[in-house]
Formats: sequence, structure tokens, C-alpha cells
Amino acid sequence: MTTALTPRAEPVRADSPYQSYVYAYPHKSAYRPFENRPPLADLWRGEDVDALSLYTHIPFCEMRCGFCNLFTRSTPPAEQVTAYLGALERQAEAVAEVLPEGARFARAALGGGTPTYLTAEELTRVYDLTERAFGVDLSRIPVSVETSPATATPDRLRVLDARGATRISMGVQSFLDSEAHAAGRPQKRAEVDRALAAIREHASADLNVDLIYGIERQDARTWAHSLDTALEWAPEEVYLYPLYVRPLTGLGRRAREWDDHRLSLYRQGRDHLLERGYEQVSMRMFRRADAPAAADPDHCCQTDGMVGLGCGARSYTAGAHYSFDYAVGVGGVRSIIADYVDRDRADFTRAEVGFHLDEDERRRRHLLQSLLRAEGMDTAAYAERFGSHPRQDFPGIFAALDERGWLERGGAPDLVRLAPEGLAHSDAIGPMFFSAGVRALMADYEAR
Repeated sequence: MTTALTPRAEPVRADSPYQSYVYAYPHKSAYRPFENRPPLADLWRGEDVDALSLYTHIPFCEMRCGFCNLFTRSTPPAEQVTAYLGALERQAEAVAEVLPEGARFARAALGGGTPTYLTAEELTRVYDLTERAFGVDLSRIPVSVETSPATATPDRLRVLDARGATRISMGVQSFLDSEAHAAGRPQKRAEVDRALAAIREHASADLNVDLIYGIERQDARTWAHSLDTALEWAPEEVYLYPLYVRPLTGLGRRAREWDDHRLSLYRQGRDHLLERGYEQVSMRMFRRADAPAAADPDHCCQTDGMVGLGCGARSYTAGAHYSFDYAVGVGGVRSIIADYVDRDRADFTRAEVGFHLDEDERRRRHLLQSLLRAEGMDTAAYAERFGSHPRQDFPGIFAALDERGWLERGGAPDLVRLAPEGLAHSDAIGPMFFSAGVRALMADYEAR
């Protein structure tokens, strides 16, 4: 069990390079209950559904890490897991019926939480109910699955391999037990080694290893140890995450020296991986240069929609993002899961909580989904979609990026790309593009 420390919700410094991890825009804290709960059929009508993403959320873990702000519950009773899978099946069937005819999925993911918290039999059930409801063969598209050291067992991995999983991601965070414990994750190094060996033995999927920098008492020497130990397993991908501390999680601190320390460790980790044959994809993601190209056919995260299943999943259409209610604290999460498992099939045909994107918000989302990747933004594609240039739409922000030297100079004329130091400051650049409306909603959100 993780010992929870007293959280301190101190404001982030305005000049901190770690403002916010922008993995989706807008964040769920900007979502609000929809008026009259619009039917999903209306939200999806007229949408391009040729290359959808399918995301299935399993909100369970064997423990709650001290740094975690994900929507998850640790060690739920077995009957709740069974009830959750029943609700997941009802939701899948209801959503499949309202999608436009000809909907096709280009990729899928099982996330959480920890999907492999489920037993091998329960994982099989998730695959079966998904394929049956949507008429999709998951073995024919890229599928990414999250796992953990304690749950990456041979029987579960054999299910994932048999069903064609193409990527397995495991959060190791640190290969030193003392650092893992300091981050609120009481794992043992021997357990991590067993899990990585099992993945390599029982699965043909690409391996991704997540590491965290900025942990208390972590220094350049211990960080290099974790990086080198990870590379002994030749993972196809490595993600480097800065330690973030948020309200209602088990850790709390804010200080300028901590920001400087995290930035120094990031640069060390980036250079370490680049020198050892990895290519940078984003601030966090590095892929081994000699690994086969990641299978992700014809998918464009800026424009293609996403269907989310489970009470912590989001769904995206061009004009609306929607989900269920959002919480991080234990009580809030348990309440939302309990509500989800009690719903009947008809209740899953309407959206509940979300955000309508006008033209300005769509521009911002497209830009964030492009600019924060190492490959940069194709301004011709942006112009084709919006009839303008991003510098024309956001002149003040781009002027600030130019002034700070965060944009690459002298590149291709149709490309806007972050310089290496710009990528290092991705978590400060992303929030610069948040609209005033989104900022106000996020500021008004009461964490629970």
C-alpha cells in the first residue's frame, strides 16, 4: 500500500518549463455536463469514419502510485470487475449501433488503469466483446496495451500475443527500488526484471518502457543507471516523463530548483538515447532507429475521430469531445465506476459530459497535435483545412516562440518545427495555445 503524503496544490510558476502535459486538447477539466444529453447518433452524423481510433479504458490497478492522477481504482472487488465488463459490453453494443455506416478502425488501445489487472480470461472477454460489437478483427490493426510489473504474467501476455497486440507499454519509472518507492510505487527490481523477461519471451509486440525523472534524491548517476538498464532490454520505444505533482495525488512540491533539476535530467536522458540509436518523436517519446516502422496506417490524430469505451475514456468527433464525469480522488473515482456499472444499454446512447469545439478551438487542437511532435506542423495541411497559416492565426504566440529561440530556423517553407530546446519546453509551449475559454473552465474546475 502507498503511504499518501499531504498534497499541496501550489500554483505552478509562470516561467516553469513544466506547466501542463498536453496529450489531448482540451483537458477533461474543461469538460462540463451537456445540456439535454445529445444523442451520440447526432454527434457522429456526417463524420468521416474511415480511420477511427478505438480506446478501451480499464480503471483498475493493483496499487495506486503516489504520482498518479489517472482515473483508476486499486484492488476493486472481483464482483465489480465482472460488473464493469458487463457494462462495457452494453456500451460497446449501444455505440456500435449509432456509428455511421461503414465505420472502420485504424488502430486500438487498451489503457487505464492497468488493463492487465484483468485475468487472462477477462482480457479474452474484452477482445471478444469488442470484436463482436464493432465487427472488427483487432489482430489486423495496431493495438497498444498498458501493463505493469506485477501483472505482466505469461498467461496474460499469451492472450495479448494470440490476439495480435503490436505494442506493450510498461511503466517502470525507475530501476532503483529506493527511487520507485520515493515516487510512491513500492515495486521490487526483481519483479520488474521478471516482467520484462516475460514480455520478451511471450509476446512479439514492440516493447515500450516508461521512465520518470525528477524523483526525490534522483541524480545524474542514478538516472543514467535507469536509462542504461532499460536499454539492456532493447525496447523499441522509451518514454521519458517528468514527475508531475497534482492535487489529490500522493506527492506534492513546487520549486525553481526542482524545475531546473528536471530539465537537466531531461536533457541528459534525451542525449543519452540519441547517442544510443534512438530517434526523438516528441518531448517524451523516443523510438529505436533500427526498429521496424510502427504500424499505424493512414491515421491522422489531428482529424480522425476516436471512440472511447469505459467510464474513463474520451470520444472525439470533429465538433465535440465527450466522456463520463472525471475524478482523481478515491471517493470520486469509486462513485463514477459504481454509476457506470449500473447503467442500462439505452443510457449509453447519449453523451453526458464534454466540450463543443468551434472553429478556433479546432485550430488550436490541430496545432497542438502537430507542433509538439518532433516532425513539426505541415502548414500546407493546416491551410487546406482552415484556409490560413498558423502564424497568421496566432501571431503573438509564434513571435514569443521565435524570441525564445524555441522554433527551428531555416527549415522547409511548409514546415513549422520546434528546435531541440523548444521540444524540451513542450509542457510550457502547449498551454500557450489554450484559449481563454478553456483556461477559465480549467481554473473553475474543482478537483475531486
